[in-house]
Amino acid sequence: MAVAIIFPGQGAQAVGMGVPWRATPAWELADRAESLGIDATHLLLAATPDELGRTRNSQLSVLLASLMAWESLRPELEGDGTREAVVAFAGHSLGQVTALIAAGALTFADGLRLALRRAEATQAAADATPGRMAALLGATPEQADAAVADVADCWVANDNAPGQVVIAGTPSGLEAGAAAARDLGVRKVMNLDVGGAFHTPLMAAAAADLRPVLGGLPFADTAVPVVSNTDAMSYVDGGGWTDRLAVHLVEPVRWRSSMDTLAGLATSWIEVGPGASLAAMAKRGQPQISVRNVSTPDHLHRDLLEAR
Repeated sequence: MAVAIIFPGQGAQAVGMGVPWRATPAWELADRAESLGIDATHLLLAATPDELGRTRNSQLSVLLASLMAWESLRPELEGDGTREAVVAFAGHSLGQVTALIAAGALTFADGLRLALRRAEATQAAADATPGRMAALLGATPEQADAAVADVADCWVANDNAPGQVVIAGTPSGLEAGAAAARDLGVRKVMNLDVGGAFHTPLMAAAAADLRPVLGGLPFADTAVPVVSNTDAMSYVDGGGWTDRLAVHLVEPVRWRSSMDTLAGLATSWIEVGPGASLAAMAKRGQPQISVRNVSTPDHLHRDLLEAR
């Protein structure tokens, strides 16, 4: 059976999310991260909610926990004559970096360095120009576009799934955009607990800072395509990711369209990493797709890997 692997992004972090992996072979990734100067053990085992709320910490911890789950899952997909062929990878926002590592476009060390620099660059941009994000629950993309059309410093940042579009901007811009959304009939505006206005022009400085880093990385071609957040197209060429990942910081995450692309590649998906936010989005956007989740070692049992 063909499966697509999807990875969560920032926001999936939870206190102690590395604890279930501590006694597994996959914990070796945390040790490798420590050797590269990342405080992985603390982030995955003992970091407080406030610590994990920092962009750097949340992104690194989600990436590491997701890769531990992937390294543990990969042999299971090929065992006992029940092979499931992975035919595509994708990830939401930060999860796109995880997907590139899993697909072989980046080594673990290069991918971790990229994630660290990406987190530092976006944190610096957020500190220089504070921003906020809010989910428009029940909104259509058209309503979201209309809400921000005449508002300064507010943009659509994520088109996640039917009924879930995210806008972002400066505090005053987001307030005006949220008010416009309510006037257009959006039933609920929910502020998100994140540290900046990600995937908007407010991240232009981060994109500029990251581009030289991206240009120095040896992205490899992949045997299996990775779906890009920015244009929802699938790619196997390594060279194009320098531009894609830079543009990705200032352009909306088109996850709804990415799910459309994935649905054309595989009718069974596995969300790999903490939480189950992407599975919830899939239920809204692609209800015909079978979505399983691997976020702890318990999920690796064969009975839990059966399609639900």
